[in-house]
Amino acid sequence: MDRSEQPMIQLDHVSKKFPDGTLAVDDLSFDVTEGDVVTLIGPSGCGKTTTMKMVNRLVEPTGGTITVDGQDIMRTNAVELRRRIGYVIQNVGLFPHQTVSANVATVPRLLGWDRRRTNDRVAELLALVGLEEHAARYPAQLSGGQRQRVGVARALAADPPVLLMDEPFGAVDPIVRERLQGEFRRLMAEVKKTVLFVTHDLDEAVRLGDKVAVFSQGGKLEQYDPPATILGAPATPFVADFVGSDRGLKRLSVTPIDSSDLAHPPVVHTSDRLADATASLRAGGSRWAVVLDDNNALHGWIAADDAGAGGDGTVGSNAQRMEAWVPVGAPLKRAFSEMLEHDAGWVAVLDGERFVGVLTPAALHEALRRSVESDASGVDRELVEVESIREQ
Repeated sequence: MDRSEQPMIQLDHVSKKFPDGTLAVDDLSFDVTEGDVVTLIGPSGCGKTTTMKMVNRLVEPTGGTITVDGQDIMRTNAVELRRRIGYVIQNVGLFPHQTVSANVATVPRLLGWDRRRTNDRVAELLALVGLEEHAARYPAQLSGGQRQRVGVARALAADPPVLLMDEPFGAVDPIVRERLQGEFRRLMAEVKKTVLFVTHDLDEAVRLGDKVAVFSQGGKLEQYDPPATILGAPATPFVADFVGSDRGLKRLSVTPIDSSDLAHPPVVHTSDRLADATASLRAGGSRWAVVLDDNNALHGWIAADDAGAGGDGTVGSNAQRMEAWVPVGAPLKRAFSEMLEHDAGWVAVLDGERFVGVLTPAALHEALRRSVESDASGVDRELVEVESIREQ
C-alpha cells in the first residue's frame, strides 16, 4: 500500500494482557482515516482507555501492531512519539504555577522552537479557542470549561497529526459540556486532526464521532461504524442493548435534513396583494403559505383566511412571523426541538437566507425511516422509498 493511502492510525490484531492475567483488549483491529474523529465507547472496564493509551505507548501492547502515520509505534522512540501526538485528559493536567500561555507553550519549548515561533503559535491557538484575553492568567483563575479549552490548545500546540482525548468533557456540568462539544466540532472542522476520543456518554459519542467503536467487556470490538449505522442497524445484540430502545430518538441527532425530505407548500411574496394571495390559496385548497421577500428570503407565513379586514393590504404587512427554522443539513433533532419550542406544526428550512422547503412532523418521520432503511438495505438514502403519510 502506498503511504499516502494508509490510514493515519491502524490497529492490527492488537491485544493487551496485564501481568495479573487480565485481558484488557482482545484481538482488536480497526483503521482510522486521516481527519476523522473516532469515539470509543462501552461499559466501564471494557478496554477503551487502554486502547487509546496504547496508541502513544502509555500502555504497551502485548500483541499485534499499531501504526501511526505509517510508522510502527514499537519501532519509534516513545518520547518522540508522544511529542507528535496531542493528549487531553478529563482533569486537564495544567501546570498550576504557569500561566495559560506558558502551559500552551509546553511542547513547542520541549521541541526547541524559538521564542517568536512559540509565541506566534500560542497566540494563534488561544484565539482559536477564544481565550486570547486570558493568556496571562493562571489555571486557578479559570472556569472548568476554560481550563479544558486550554488543555485542547496545549495538545494542539506542536500541530500534531493525531489527538488522543480521554473523557475530556466529563468533569464539567451538562451546560458547559454541551458548549464544549459544539466548540470541539467547530475546532475540528478548522484544524482537521485525526482524533481518538474516549467517552462513556452515548449522546456525546454519536454527536462528535465520524465513526463510533463500541466495546464490550474484555476489550472486544462489537461494532465500528458511523453513528447513524450504530443507532439504526446495531450489529450485535450487545450493541442493540447498549444503545437502548430509544435509539430511534438518538438517531435524530445524527440524521441530517436532506432536501429530499422537504415538503413544498405554496409560496407568496411580501409585495403581493393579500386579497389575491389568500383567494388563490382558498381556490387551491391550501390552508396556509410561506411568505418570502423579493430576494426569496423567509419573511413569515399567512393563513388562507387572513384576508379579513386587511384584505386591501399587502401580504408583507399582514404576515405572521416565523420563529421555527433550521439550516439545511442540520440534524432532525434540531428541527424537532424547534417544533416543540415554538409549538409549530412545521419548520422552515433555509440554505443561507434562501428558503428551500419545510419539514413537517410527518416529513420528519419519513426522513428518519428513510435513513434507517438506507443503512439496513445498503441503498443510498435518496433512493429509498417509504409510504407517505403526509397530509395532502
